[in-house]
Amino acid sequence: MRRQDGPGQEEAARRRRAGRRTLGRVECGYYERDLCHSCTVIEVPYDQQLARKQQLVRDLVDPLGAPRWLTPVASAESGFRNKAKMVVAGTVGAPTLGILDRGAGVDLRDCPLYPEPVTLAIHGLAEFVTRVRLLPYDVAKRRGELKHVIVTGDPRGRLMVRFVLRSERQLPKIRENTDLLRELVPAADVVSVNLQPEHKAVLEGPREILLTEQEELVVEVNGIGLRVRPRSFFQTNTAVTERLYAQVRDWVDAADPATVWDLYCGVGGFALHAAGPTRTVVGTEISPEAVASAQDTARAMGLPERGPGSVRFVADDAAAVPAELSGTPDLVVVNPPRRGLDAPLCAWLEESSVRHVVYSSCNAKTLARDLALMPSLAPVEARLFDMFPHTGHYEAAVLLRRA
Repeated sequence: MRRQDGPGQEEAARRRRAGRRTLGRVECGYYERDLCHSCTVIEVPYDQQLARKQQLVRDLVDPLGAPRWLTPVASAESGFRNKAKMVVAGTVGAPTLGILDRGAGVDLRDCPLYPEPVTLAIHGLAEFVTRVRLLPYDVAKRRGELKHVIVTGDPRGRLMVRFVLRSERQLPKIRENTDLLRELVPAADVVSVNLQPEHKAVLEGPREILLTEQEELVVEVNGIGLRVRPRSFFQTNTAVTERLYAQVRDWVDAADPATVWDLYCGVGGFALHAAGPTRTVVGTEISPEAVASAQDTARAMGLPERGPGSVRFVADDAAAVPAELSGTPDLVVVNPPRRGLDAPLCAWLEESSVRHVVYSSCNAKTLARDLALMPSLAPVEARLFDMFPHTGHYEAAVLLRRA
């Protein structure tokens, strides 16, 4: 239920509406009605958002080498998110798919961040919940079954749908009604159930049950059909991800290394873009599921696993120096989570003979910290990629060259 606005809140809401009409910002009824503030800077004109992010990253990176900054890569302002992670709340007859606010569900099924195929799927899933009588999970009472629905879309409008359940109790209902699900969400090529029995703020659990013959969504990026499995990480803004991968490919080609390691490789986007007829590329990732996806893509591209022109993927902890790899590559790509690189890996890169490093980061603070630990690798070129408009989040890529 929406809380009552006081005079000050009403005036603030009026100014938000007036400002958005005047400046042509993204229209969001949820924000205007004070139902969702996930887009923390939606009131700021987009060009200003982009400039602020660029300055924030530059202020942290420039003291460590002042690279040449390329023009920031902007995003579409709406319809750019390829993945919707919706909390399911409410009742069987009136489910909400969106977020929780003080324990109550807030329905966001028409959020303007999602492209039309994802939005249509969310509506179809809400109807599926009611018609199949899936019981939404009640956080306060710790009862119910359906915790989340997760929808991932590719540029063609094909979808992967995941139901996150507390237990297997309502799994038979979903299995028995797959024909209805196909009717309500006809673009769903991959459907699975994830089991997350714990009562804590964790999106998903370790067990995934596939309900379709197809187990991977094929997301085409720069002509490469990346395979994405239910528990594989993939960037949430496909159009900007294309630009990021293309930029890293250009840096790698200009450096012309004979050997490349892609650490934290995920589903293999950087490694596969770095492939070349005389180049040997190896990607490492701690997630076996992501590695399997990357291997499937490499096979579909006809790339060998050994010798010149090969691309190979291994399941290994990229936070440390890869234990299964021998020798020293000419170029290393790193794409760590927000916490950045572990100190031992920074030390190894600093002391090694690696000539170039490409560092893709979603946190400029840890990026700057890690660059300070690798003074022999000077930043020479950098670029901001705005994966997340209307928020303070971003992706930045920096090319480092051994001084």
